[in-house]
Amino acid sequence: MFPDLARDDVFRLETARLWLRWPRASDAPAIHRFCSLWEVARFTARMPHPYPPGSAERFIYAAREANASGRDLTLVMTPSKGKRDVIGSISLESRGADRLTLGFALRPEAWGQGLATEAARAMVKAGFGLTPAVETLANVRIENVASCRVLEKCGFAILSSGLLGAPARGGLVECHTFRLTRQAWADAGVARRQTLAHQARSQTDGRL
Repeated sequence: MFPDLARDDVFRLETARLWLRWPRASDAPAIHRFCSLWEVARFTARMPHPYPPGSAERFIYAAREANASGRDLTLVMTPSKGKRDVIGSISLESRGADRLTLGFALRPEAWGQGLATEAARAMVKAGFGLTPAVETLANVRIENVASCRVLEKCGFAILSSGLLGAPARGGLVECHTFRLTRQAWADAGVARRQTLAHQARSQTDGRL
């Protein structure tokens, strides 16, 4: 689904505070550190806890293989300034020819700073910009209020709620399924541009 541009490991997305790039072998220690934490793993469907030795290396290999094939796009988050250790991961997985699923995880020290929202907005933009997907979905544990809020700030709305499979959590867990359509994303972009243009005109008029 993803084009050649994203299938090269030099591919990178930049936000105000983050670089989102392909994972590398050297990232394994940082990935293992935050994936080993229960407060991170508990809200995921596939992250085992305890996190077995070698899991970070296997994650990196699988992500790079899926990226290279164009099937999915999994990137790690690093600060754009200062120490650039990995602080999280974010992915878009293809579901058929016209649908993507968003997932993300962030180390606790980086919570509450708007970084997950920043990364999610960049990934959603890349997903709709690089693929023919008509919608992006995301499944979130109902009690994961912070991630629900991230999705809402990115324009997602709840599509349904119910039990979904979570192999690493031992069975079924209650989740919200969020959806953002390409049309809703495009309409929100138009509205933002109109708001910015109006603000710019107001500032100009105020100086006259």
